[in-house]
Amino acid sequence: MSCVKPEKLCVKNFIPKIVKESQNIMPNTQPLTISADKMQKTLKKILLKHHFSKKRAEECAAVFTQNSIDGIYTHGINRFPRFVQYIQKGYVIPDAKPTRIHRFGGIEQWNGNLAPGPSNAIFATERAMKLAQKYGIGCVALANTNHWMRGGAYGWQAAKAGFTFIGWTNTTANMPAWGATNPKLGNNPLVFAAPYGDEALVLDMAMSQYSFGAMELAVLKNEKLSVVGGYDKEGNLTDEPGLILESWRSLPVGFWKGAGLSFLLDVLAAILSNGLATHEISQKPAEMACSQVFIAIDMSKLANFSSISSTIDAIIQDYKTSVPIKAQGKISYPSERVLATRLKNSEAGIPVLESVWQEVLGFLA
Repeated sequence: MSCVKPEKLCVKNFIPKIVKESQNIMPNTQPLTISADKMQKTLKKILLKHHFSKKRAEECAAVFTQNSIDGIYTHGINRFPRFVQYIQKGYVIPDAKPTRIHRFGGIEQWNGNLAPGPSNAIFATERAMKLAQKYGIGCVALANTNHWMRGGAYGWQAAKAGFTFIGWTNTTANMPAWGATNPKLGNNPLVFAAPYGDEALVLDMAMSQYSFGAMELAVLKNEKLSVVGGYDKEGNLTDEPGLILESWRSLPVGFWKGAGLSFLLDVLAAILSNGLATHEISQKPAEMACSQVFIAIDMSKLANFSSISSTIDAIIQDYKTSVPIKAQGKISYPSERVLATRLKNSEAGIPVLESVWQEVLGFLA
């Protein structure tokens, strides 16, 4: 895979670089405990220093902090240094705003203009919900945008407002097609969400068995994966995250099925947004100019709206009768563990690797 502008960071070479740097800082990986308020204020201060407006700095700092509160550190505090580096390199444009390029009924196409990914995604989700209020279902397809960080954040945003949500993004090529050795597919995260009581049911998953952020974190913590997540350079399945990051051969979920789903998500993201596909994003100096889709459904317009809550309750009650493999095992539905982590981190503070926090603080110098 070739990269333009060779003086800048090539995406394909970025992961091995992370592995080497992670090994250098491995002795200093004891977690600190940072309050949500302190984290958000610190991140906001850094973004203001990098020419974000007050509103946008607050918005993005809140996304990174909430992701960390929910235990998604890989797309929260751990990802923040790279976000700032991309701002410094000009990949993320702090004051850019999305512009609409086409509209037909409840479907709209927008150009993200390389604005900060979280801000664009929040806007697109809000816009999809407004369209859904008018048409029952709204679809906003966003081209030329940046990494949205944690896609589940926008599922929570919509579901907490009473909407069903479906969203996905394409990415740079970071996963081989089934039966191949070189990366041609993105791990293209997919999000489903629905309101549930005062909270939500949210599924946020990449098409690879493990997200690259999760593997990077495992390297930082010197941990193996719980199941095999890809191949080493010799083509052997492995649970060693560093070997997978170096080989660039992550394992698709469901093997050929996950690879096929990744392919179609890329096709649909590109054609619905009139944006770039994975193979085109992969020619950029970093993962940027992505294509994303945000779909919201107004639940209140459904004929069975009054019975939806009891339907979900019945499904969960039946689900909870599952017999765990281990005697003390617990069966959790999507987002249940997130809610438990959210409560714990809100009360006790957010655990942050000291090396990561020092890197964040370095942007204030």
